[in-house]
Amino acid sequence: MANAGLQLLGFALACIGWIGFIVAVAIPQWKMSSFIGEAIITAQVTYEGLWMSCVMQSTGQMQCKTYDSLLNLDSTMQATRALMICGIILGFFAVCTAAVGMKCLTCLQEDEVMKAKVGIVGGVLFIISGLCVLIATAWYGNQIARRFYSVLTPTNSKYEFGPALFIGWAGAALAILGGALLCCSCPKKETSYPPPRAYNKSAPSTGKDYV
Repeated sequence: MANAGLQLLGFALACIGWIGFIVAVAIPQWKMSSFIGEAIITAQVTYEGLWMSCVMQSTGQMQCKTYDSLLNLDSTMQATRALMICGIILGFFAVCTAAVGMKCLTCLQEDEVMKAKVGIVGGVLFIISGLCVLIATAWYGNQIARRFYSVLTPTNSKYEFGPALFIGWAGAALAILGGALLCCSCPKKETSYPPPRAYNKSAPSTGKDYV
């Protein structure tokens, strides 16, 4: 029972992390304009994401524009897109696979060992998807930090971490943790006992016969 509860907890955490992947990819707040220096303009805030860039006015209105060309983007943006999409796709297959291996469902109920192995495969897929997202967000964040501290970057062109990066980091951590908990539901090893010895009725008795 405790093993089933641990499996259910891991599945819930991993699913929440996978939803975080989708949210992080969808929102455009991967990096936001930084207000540093003497001349600070706070009338608008610029956001840039994987698919579009947005400008938010002080009145609360936001205007977004998708990127015109895919080939015009830098290699970091393209690699981040690819890793995030791979993480989401692997997470989808992980959800389907881990759901089949859950002990609370009736799928593969006649073979408990196979059911546990399917759950472990789902956990491994969750871990791989979490690593893809973790690498993508860490790489993108490192690029932002390098440009922020570079003396060649103008003050009005520096950006800071956006909310999408923190959502991606949290989602990756939950997916990896949930996948690890799913992998802990190993199938029980069956104890093998030697087969019972057959009793031969025709065998002569070794005891003494008494009259």
